[in-house]
Amino acid sequence: MTTVAQNLVDTLAASGVQRVYGLPGDSLNGLTDALRRSAIAWQQVRHEEAAAFAASAEAAITGELAVCAGSCGPGNLHLINGLYDAQRSRVPVLAIAAHIPSAEIGSGYFQETHPQDLFRECSVYAEYVSTPQQMPRVLRVAMKAALERRGVAVVVIPGDVALSPAVDTTVTAVSATQPRVIPAEDELDRAAALLQEGRRVTILAGAGVQGAHDDVVGLADRLGAPIVHTLRGKEHIQWDNPFDVGMTGLLGFASGYRAMANCDTLLMLGTDFPYQQFLPDHAVKIQVDLRGENLGRRAPLDMGLVGDVGETVRALLPRLTRKDDRSHLTSSLDHYTKTRRKLDELATPGRDGHAIHPQYAARVIDQVAAEDAILIPDVGSPVVWAARYLRMNSARRLIGSFTHGSMANALSQAIGAQSSQPGRQVVALAGDGGLTMLLGELLTLTQNTLPVKVAVFNNSSLNFVELEMKAAGFVNYGTELRNPDLAAVARAMGIHAVRVERAADLQAAVQEAFAFPGPALVDIVTDRQELAVPPSVTAEQVKGFTLYALRTVLSGKGDEIVDLARTNLRQVL
Repeated sequence: MTTVAQNLVDTLAASGVQRVYGLPGDSLNGLTDALRRSAIAWQQVRHEEAAAFAASAEAAITGELAVCAGSCGPGNLHLINGLYDAQRSRVPVLAIAAHIPSAEIGSGYFQETHPQDLFRECSVYAEYVSTPQQMPRVLRVAMKAALERRGVAVVVIPGDVALSPAVDTTVTAVSATQPRVIPAEDELDRAAALLQEGRRVTILAGAGVQGAHDDVVGLADRLGAPIVHTLRGKEHIQWDNPFDVGMTGLLGFASGYRAMANCDTLLMLGTDFPYQQFLPDHAVKIQVDLRGENLGRRAPLDMGLVGDVGETVRALLPRLTRKDDRSHLTSSLDHYTKTRRKLDELATPGRDGHAIHPQYAARVIDQVAAEDAILIPDVGSPVVWAARYLRMNSARRLIGSFTHGSMANALSQAIGAQSSQPGRQVVALAGDGGLTMLLGELLTLTQNTLPVKVAVFNNSSLNFVELEMKAAGFVNYGTELRNPDLAAVARAMGIHAVRVERAADLQAAVQEAFAFPGPALVDIVTDRQELAVPPSVTAEQVKGFTLYALRTVLSGKGDEIVDLARTNLRQVL
């Protein structure tokens, strides 16, 4: 007898799914038993949130459908944060949310929730399967929706329905299409005219430039335009790019901000960059995106084009003549050279007896990591140092919770990245807060023999929150973390681990850990007072920081101001 669950697993296998992330539960028995008898791996984690993050990372790295599952009630509710990340990162994930026995729905039964309602906001498709007759069609619709709309699809199914005999045993391979999306000819003509008229054109490149590196670089050459990248665009455009002037936004630096502030024409390619305050008010704005609903969402546009970035740029190039005036480009590149030099000067070992500069830690990780490494920073201060010090090339990947902005993503996403890419080095740049939030996932590494490398930026604080408090004028409160020796904790879990408190010991420790054949962790004690200065400091932030200093002194914490000044004096000299 073929059950609904068995047919579901057969359809996943036919569609190329190789693993399902999750935790078992009685309402999932039909699914896990069918997986036991299939070629699809059951990738067990310690928390369902990690299962969804792992699936999100696998989908981001492979571009293919990834799958996670949660048992009824609290089990599938734990998926929701990771699913929000996948949905907002626009990667295809299928979530199987088990439900309580169908006869009990609506009675206030043990662990009862209404998953089809709860998951609706973080999905492109969410449907409840009440009878075997709905399957496998609902599954096919869900998978297709996730792949074509690049988001999360949720299939809610009671355990008894999953164990029922299948009415329809059809097995269909579901895959994504590869359409060509190009703007209309008259729209391309108008956009080309605007770009040709601009005297100081700047390109802002987002994640949508993936696969179009050479086309965008060729366009920058034609226009004499510096290229600024977003965080999600960094891995796709920064490398082998003579027009790169760095990143803008809250995590960026001055040269990227300046290249946009000084332009008279801004071309936004494949980006839904959310920070309006970093977009120039005065410039002509042209935006290219596959999703028409994104056009003009952040600022009014002079021209919006629906199209794939590569296809659109290739169609624009013959309509443009090379600009001889390179003054805006030259000025932007000169400024970038100076900014980059200053950033590099901050990535130094520092003095003996002092905590390690996080910039130096990020630089060492960058130098030791493999040329095709998958690098995954935690949200918070690690993502700042990753944005500024990790070098991209055509082989490295840089993923994270860059849009949803959730803590505890690095280790969880590393599980998915390593599971789907067993031959590649995967490095999680974890914050101490993010790591300890889902600390149990270190056990997932040992249980599943995943050789993930974890570099912990351990500053005994929720460091980025402290920076936000300082900028707003608040005394740091509730942000201190009293951590154990995280290397000792990792060793107790069967992981090769070392704690580093001196900069002189860091390079060797990272090299040893990254060369270790199994999971490894480096607990790096970094300076808590290091400031990640944004590219543009507003008057309000200056006022807030001054107020913070005054309040801190008056509250009896003047030594904190002294430490802050000592640590960051080198950033202003």
